[in-house]
Amino acid sequence: MQIETVWIVLAAVLLLIELWAINRVRKSEGKSSNKGVWIVLIVFVPLFGLIAWALAGPKHVSQRAT
Repeated sequence: MQIETVWIVLAAVLLLIELWAINRVRKSEGKSSNKGVWIVLIVFVPLFGLIAWALAGPKHVSQRAT
């Protein structure tokens, strides 16, 4: 496997993780402005944005039927 192929595969994986994270941010509860900031951070600073979102981003709130 050539080194170029490895970088292409890593870029594709990063893109898929970014799309997943953006979808999670979009569906999360919270203010629109906060969601916009997270999406911009994830898109323009991909690796750092994903790490920051994973550590400090909106947490999933489970909704139980009562």
